[in-house]
Amino acid sequence: MSTSTATSTPTGHAGAGERSSLLKLYLTRGILAVAWALSFAGVQGDHEDLKAGAIVLLVVYPLIDAVSSLIDYRATPDGSERRVTAFNGVLSTLAAIALAFAGAHSLAAALHVFGVWAVVSGAAQLIVGVRRRGPELGKQWPTLISGGLSFLVGITYNIQAAGDNPTLDVLSVYATGGGVWFILQALLLGWKSRQLRTRTA
Repeated sequence: MSTSTATSTPTGHAGAGERSSLLKLYLTRGILAVAWALSFAGVQGDHEDLKAGAIVLLVVYPLIDAVSSLIDYRATPDGSERRVTAFNGVLSTLAAIALAFAGAHSLAAALHVFGVWAVVSGAAQLIVGVRRRGPELGKQWPTLISGGLSFLVGITYNIQAAGDNPTLDVLSVYATGGGVWFILQALLLGWKSRQLRTRTA
């Protein structure tokens, strides 16, 4: 669910171009998350071993987040918001590397790594969402809900990973939920753009 993909101006207000870029990023991120969930549900192994295809997809998911953060970082002015975005990009890249090793080791290890990433990246998404609330980009509540859920779900994943029967079935649900929230945020931004155009017409 993680990923902070947005742009802003130095004064904190986004123009029509920035809103359009943000909408496209959220929409693309949401569609990719849902596609990933469907793919992962089809290739993951049993509850003891991970197939090679599942490990590849585990690595790909945070890499999608890393690329999104890079696009966001390049479009965001210097400031605390940009630093959080950079942090999230580096975190997601490290998570991808860690998942490659963890997935080859055991299912539980992979779930632990994914859970830690979900917690930290969810917290980062919450911070960015709060900072981007305003009259131009709206209240960002889908982003805030997505970040909060990522934080909480990541904790449960680590608890499950320490149990007797860890499973990665939950990751498809996680990605689907995150994708839906991103798509909803994109739709709300589109509505916000039309609303602002009507006011200035």
